[in-house]
Amino acid sequence: MEILYFEDVVVGEKRTASVTYTVEKKEIVEFAAAWDPRYFHVDEAEAKFSVFGGIVACSAHIFSILSWFSTHSERRVASMAALAFDELRMHRPVRPGDTLSCSFTCLEKRESRSKQDRGIIRTAASMTHGQDVEVFSAIVTTMVAKRPG
Repeated sequence: MEILYFEDVVVGEKRTASVTYTVEKKEIVEFAAAWDPRYFHVDEAEAKFSVFGGIVACSAHIFSILSWFSTHSERRVASMAALAFDELRMHRPVRPGDTLSCSFTCLEKRESRSKQDRGIIRTAASMTHGQDVEVFSAIVTTMVAKRPG
């Protein structure tokens, strides 16, 4: 695993996660049963009559998968804390069996004004499935550690 410190992050550079994530129907239903038990997330028979035409993952679940990508890729930013999630967009439904990919593009970065050991980066995150069909995007602001020593 490679850790990317503040100094390693390049504005404009796109990083694609080295892993993918396949969403299973059981997982969709279990997550939604706990956090968003609407019929189109938990009831396959009823979901057929929804605007989605079948079971789909809830937005909180999809957001959680974005967090999973940031901690499971071979190249990880030395994140100290998430500071903001802006412009969250659900572009397409996520369905059982979808295999998701994720990319991150640094939009801007600045050194911390109060702490010498860190900086702030703003990143455009995008999750896709299949032939680059975007399903979710967000602008993520993160506190990132500078290289130790």
